[in-house]
Amino acid sequence: MPDQKPASVIVFDVNETLLDITTLEPLFARVFGDASVMRKWFAELILYSQTMTLSGRYAPFGALAGGVLRMVGANKGVAVTDEDLAELKSRIGSMPAHPDVAPALRRLQEAGFRLVTLTNSPPSPAPTPLEKAGIADFFERSFSIDAVAKFKPHPATYQMVAEALDLQTDDLCMVACHLWDTIGAQAAGCQGAFLTRPNNNLIEVQEVPQPHYLSNDLADLAEQIIAANGR
Repeated sequence: MPDQKPASVIVFDVNETLLDITTLEPLFARVFGDASVMRKWFAELILYSQTMTLSGRYAPFGALAGGVLRMVGANKGVAVTDEDLAELKSRIGSMPAHPDVAPALRRLQEAGFRLVTLTNSPPSPAPTPLEKAGIADFFERSFSIDAVAKFKPHPATYQMVAEALDLQTDDLCMVACHLWDTIGAQAAGCQGAFLTRPNNNLIEVQEVPQPHYLSNDLADLAEQIIAANGR
């Protein structure tokens, strides 16, 4: 990255990047008889969150999550109950961290990086999902797109983080297992670090910005970031 300014702050996506969404699968297995429907639901949730932003509208991510679950149920001829929605909310709020998360965060912290999170989810009352997962202490701040009422990858979400920290977007490196998130961050001026967790891979098209860092393991991704930024 000869023309890239060294980053001082590492910004982490939360859902799926840090926290394991596969723990939602038992709900989908029970309701639909097929745990893989969880992936369909999550993809539709991202689609409609971004559609709301493109349309100049906003609804909290949690409300959309429940509404999309009912929509998927209707599409499949399955009745989704209020109890199902309550279980979804409970499971989303208590997802564990992936095994590679804490070691990678500790390594980046020891290397002198400031660590923050940026999530599509609204702010949570204590104990937060990060606190429940045992990783909240690694982060100096946790940002929600709720403050700008626009979902990632809108430029305002990344700019919000930079402005709150009194920095420029090129001081930030966005770590996410969703390519649309790193594409958006890079378009806003950040570095992009793409974590290829299962069901998340590159789009190798010439016009699609490729991430600065790429790995299927967060600890390895952390080492790449440390080396490239002179830490």
